[in-house]
Amino acid sequence: MLLITIWPVFGLICLGYVLARRAFPSAEFWPAAERLNYFLLFPALLVSSLAGAPVYDAEVLRLGGAAAVAMLVAVVLLALFRRACPMPAARYGPVVQGVIRFNTYLALSLLAVLAGQQGIERAAIYLAVAVPLGNVLSIIALTEAGASRARFALLRSVLRNPLILACLAGFGLALSGIGLPFGTGSFLKLIGQGSLPLGLLCVGAALNMSALRQDLRGLAGTVAVRLLAMPVLAAGVACLFGLSGVEAMVLIVFSAVPAAPTSYVLTRQMGGDGTFMAGIITAQTVAVVATIPLVLLVLVGR
Repeated sequence: MLLITIWPVFGLICLGYVLARRAFPSAEFWPAAERLNYFLLFPALLVSSLAGAPVYDAEVLRLGGAAAVAMLVAVVLLALFRRACPMPAARYGPVVQGVIRFNTYLALSLLAVLAGQQGIERAAIYLAVAVPLGNVLSIIALTEAGASRARFALLRSVLRNPLILACLAGFGLALSGIGLPFGTGSFLKLIGQGSLPLGLLCVGAALNMSALRQDLRGLAGTVAVRLLAMPVLAAGVACLFGLSGVEAMVLIVFSAVPAAPTSYVLTRQMGGDGTFMAGIITAQTVAVVATIPLVLLVLVGR
């Protein structure tokens, strides 16, 4: 039953991969589609979801705290691992991103199937905390000691991130009680409806199978930590914060999906090992077909 429920999500990823390899509708379409989604469709979905979210609910607020704690614990453990096995920032940055960053489109699509609108609303709360924190931690990991100029320049770009701005706008509307009047809610929902299917197609289009030939040991390690260890950590943090139901599911699902494709862009901007990062994203995206059902059955009970 679980596989029947979630297979369309992975089917869209596979369809995107096939279409991109056949250059349909064109090779130029996919970068443009990803840009449209990132700057317009997905922010619209976040604003419309957050504007009516129960931001004063104590359990929802605990979800934000749990998201931050899970990511910070993971980064501390990775820092300890780096002390035992030294590695340059060019390689350490992709490892950190491969463990703490997440494919938002896949996570939201799964939550929409499993929990409906409530899942999307709770996911927007998670994103409001995890997107800026994950970007900052990734930048720090990719930056060699002393390279403060590059770090602060990119930190400024984080503050202009459309997803972060959309979360802030949605939170402001929810806290003020204004919501989305005069039909603006319906307008944004219509725009946002195209975000998840288009995002999944773009995930498939971005897969780089040739990158899987690089550093199999390193790729296998990040797959195991991201797709198996992180969900277990998230489940433990959920228990610690007293989360249950949809909130716990959101924390676990976001910790069980592969690294975000945008991790590759950030790695390249920071002079990191782009080939290794591409391999991490592709390996995790392929492996998640097997790990997600296992995680949902064992940790979520679905």
